[in-house]
Amino acid sequence: MYTHFNYSFQKEIVTIHPGEYYVSSEEIYISTVLGSCISVALHDPELKIGGLNHYMLPGTFKGFNAADKSGRYGVYAMELLINEMLKNGARRKNLRAKVFGGGNVLNSANKVGTNNARFALQFLETEQIPIDAQDVESDIARKVLFDPVSGRVYLKKLSHTVIKKVEDIEVKHLQKISKKDVYGDFILFENL
Repeated sequence: MYTHFNYSFQKEIVTIHPGEYYVSSEEIYISTVLGSCISVALHDPELKIGGLNHYMLPGTFKGFNAADKSGRYGVYAMELLINEMLKNGARRKNLRAKVFGGGNVLNSANKVGTNNARFALQFLETEQIPIDAQDVESDIARKVLFDPVSGRVYLKKLSHTVIKKVEDIEVKHLQKISKKDVYGDFILFENL
């Protein structure tokens, strides 16, 4: 997570990366850049609390490691975001969603972006959280700015030159995830 003051918007901007989420009721923006990843913005319009996550993979695919309860996977990223919203005072019955990303920017037959988008939409439907807006799939990258108080999302579709940079970052992160030990950040000491 990275926080900085943006003079154009005259606001603090919290930038999240794959596997991260942020919830706030302050006058800030939460930002991220998406290729094949997904971000779900949740908002409680009555209490003016909002949060945004950023996940890379659905977490429902062959080879998924159930021991890795990380926000990099949609199945946990959604639970982490919902739970943090509730901890901050949001009411589950008030939650509204907006879904972004899932662009098929990786040169892969797996259609990672499509699978990510489908997971998010199905998860929200199962959890009965209404979706107010979505901009998913295609072959573009996106930059998202989310206002957690109003629930507004500002979306910028990025040029193809930026897509290559986003693709390189995502490929490196996917490689890192696939090498991740079952025990996460812990070191397993055997035979002590």
